[in-house]
Amino acid sequence: MLPLALTSVSLAVLSACGNDVPPGAVAKVGDETITQDEFTKWLTAAVKSQAQGGAATVPDPPEYSKCVAAKKKQPVQGQGKQTTAALKKQCKSEYTTLKRQVMQFLIQASWVEQEADKQDINVPEKTVRASFEKQKKQAFPTDKAYNQFLKTSGMSEADILFRVKLSQLQEKLTKKVTEDAAKVTNSDVEDYYDKNKKRFAQTERRDLRVVLTKTQDKANQARAALEGGQPWKDVAKQYSIDEASKAQGGKLASVTRNQQDKALEEAVFAAQKGQLKGPVKTQFGWYVFEVEKITPASQQSLDQSRDAIKSLLEGQRKQKALDAFIKDFRDEYKDKTQCADDYRVAECANAPKDATETGPSQSAQPQPQSQTQTAPPQTPTQP
Repeated sequence: MLPLALTSVSLAVLSACGNDVPPGAVAKVGDETITQDEFTKWLTAAVKSQAQGGAATVPDPPEYSKCVAAKKKQPVQGQGKQTTAALKKQCKSEYTTLKRQVMQFLIQASWVEQEADKQDINVPEKTVRASFEKQKKQAFPTDKAYNQFLKTSGMSEADILFRVKLSQLQEKLTKKVTEDAAKVTNSDVEDYYDKNKKRFAQTERRDLRVVLTKTQDKANQARAALEGGQPWKDVAKQYSIDEASKAQGGKLASVTRNQQDKALEEAVFAAQKGQLKGPVKTQFGWYVFEVEKITPASQQSLDQSRDAIKSLLEGQRKQKALDAFIKDFRDEYKDKTQCADDYRVAECANAPKDATETGPSQSAQPQPQSQTQTAPPQTPTQP
């Protein structure tokens, strides 16, 4: 699904830029602009979310004086006293990360909204509200807890509704992109079955009772005890060094070929049901065993396999269609995206040469503060 990555936003002042981004904006996507105020709002929300109710100071480039002062008041345990230069470097690094995340969120959110509009996809406000109320009820036990979340997160209810709407737009885009591509006919299923029959075959399986010992002498003692009528459970407990089967009373279930030591495998698949065999020498020690049950090899029929094959093919085709759409989607909208010089990220047509695209992230849902581990948002990169 086109993930939504919301993050934070910065308070930096826009520098003059050599593109068509208007004054007071950080980016332009087609005919739509992303304003400095939007960027600042989400940056502040991200910083507050990361603070988890504690003191939150938004990094303030280029000097980061407020950020440095805040870090001096709250030193990190075990690091000792740090220099102003070191703290400034930390603030700059934090700001750079937050700025990139927020720009990616805002740009990709604009991409999703514009693509949804182009494909006549809409989510009614009542649908958004219903989804929001359901999530709110699950996340917050009381209105007091919800209001406290709004207070400490830096987000308004309108901001959360915006994120819920983006998530639903992405779901609808995903469905539209994949639903036709996922159609699978009976002929498709039959062709796949004929070419992959081995995948639907079950090899012969045998359930065993075993005792594994370090020496042949101990194995002979175990066999004598079994021949004398002692239960497998008691003999395994007394003699076996294989803790896994020992804990199951000596039982080793569903053994197939190419699973066990070669010497043991040959003996097991040559034995008749109910025969006590061994000792058999292996690289692990000496085995005494008995075959309790034999399940013959079988071939699952086409009808038995039909639903699984159809589901598999549908999933493959959906993913293929989705991958193709995402590539075209990103290429198309990246070409339309111009960013102010200080706000260029991988999603911008004028991105820095060393910018790399981040992977998709899940859209954030309203959560109690104790559950919120990162800044509010996450951005759309895939349907």
